[in-house]
Amino acid sequence: MPPGITLAADTPTLSAANTGFMLICSALVMIMTPGLAFFYGGMVRVKSTLNMLMMSFISLGIVTILWVLYGFSAAFGTDHGSLIGWSSDYVGLSGIGLTQLWDGYTIPIYVFAVFQLMFAIITPALISGALADRVKFSAWALFITLWATLVYFPVAHWVWGTGGWAFDLGVIDFAGGTAVHINAGAAALGVILVIGKRVGFKKDPMRPHSLPLVMLGAGLLWFGWFGFNAGSWLGNDDGVGALMFVNTQVATAAAMLAWLIYEKIRHGACTTLGAASGAVAGLVAITPSGGSCSPLGAIAIGVIAGVLCAMAVGLKYRFGYDDSLDVVGVHLVGGVIGSLLIGFFATGGGQSDAQGLFYGGGLTQLWKQLAGVGAVLAYSLVVSAILAFLIDKAIGMRVSEDDEVSGIDQVEHAETAYDFSGAGGGTVLRSAAPGPGPGPVDEPAAQIKKVDA
Repeated sequence: MPPGITLAADTPTLSAANTGFMLICSALVMIMTPGLAFFYGGMVRVKSTLNMLMMSFISLGIVTILWVLYGFSAAFGTDHGSLIGWSSDYVGLSGIGLTQLWDGYTIPIYVFAVFQLMFAIITPALISGALADRVKFSAWALFITLWATLVYFPVAHWVWGTGGWAFDLGVIDFAGGTAVHINAGAAALGVILVIGKRVGFKKDPMRPHSLPLVMLGAGLLWFGWFGFNAGSWLGNDDGVGALMFVNTQVATAAAMLAWLIYEKIRHGACTTLGAASGAVAGLVAITPSGGSCSPLGAIAIGVIAGVLCAMAVGLKYRFGYDDSLDVVGVHLVGGVIGSLLIGFFATGGGQSDAQGLFYGGGLTQLWKQLAGVGAVLAYSLVVSAILAFLIDKAIGMRVSEDDEVSGIDQVEHAETAYDFSGAGGGTVLRSAAPGPGPGPVDEPAAQIKKVDA
């Protein structure tokens, strides 16, 4: 994202084309949050489906209000100490004229604000996948409120706000590798280290209850991601947004294929969950890098991300942290991969003239990327862990063990995802084999038996 860079030598005037384009992109990014809800909702067991959906949907409500009240001002207001922004005109979005342009661009401030709002909404929603089955809904709502205020808004300013230290250093993050994916992935790791594992982790079967829902969610994410990525150039005047659009498709396809090939070689099957997860890994990795690399570079980034993220999702079993739906393995690892590979694949002919190692630029850009990655990862992990600890001490972060076993949907929402009361008796197929995690990676073959409905 390029705030503060003037697109033309003359003073910009409002462009109806760019404004309309950015409003469409904003809507595309908004649909990603319901898409994420379906993606995560299909990956959990039946008894947690509604809770998983609600953990994403509630972000639409909470973060929208915070953004209007003070979030936009904190993220994109006048810089203070390279760490935070603040502009009184942005508080409540009350001092902004209808046609007042975002500095250096041809779109109104309102349009930029609503586009960035959608980023702020989906980022905490990403964290929820790591916490499936065990977190009180009230505690989650409080966590979102505090996390957006203390983590997302400042980090967005560091990376994208004029005067932010990472922005001034020259850290490249086209659409959110650090501010969104590393930020969310590190936060997820910090929280799960505090709240602990699900009941039955690595003992009971915890496989996806609806792979069609997972694929639907992945498709919505892939579709919306074009607005997420291509829209982050804030216009269509020089072709960089078009490059990002192409690279988004290319890297996602490459990552999906790479993940499936890895699965086939290691486990003997190409799974639907692998296809969905591989696509998301490619989307994550190309998010920071797609404006600076070529389409061939995007293929390489996608392949690397697909394989390494597929390998990374199994680390939770080795190290014993319960990342329920692989937020750490996909978003944190994918964000780190995409951000660091800019230091190798930046051509100097895209969003900036910065060149990576493979294009004669040496290690300069790689060191900058390392600084941005390391700072965001450390800050988000530590602050998120502290917030989870304090909330846990204050009101309790987790539901009781009995409530977790019986089902968090009924306990927290007084509802169930599927009503079979009128379906009559019979039998259903249910997995009986113990196997860790939601996915096929490093999971033993399922054994199926019939049980009473």
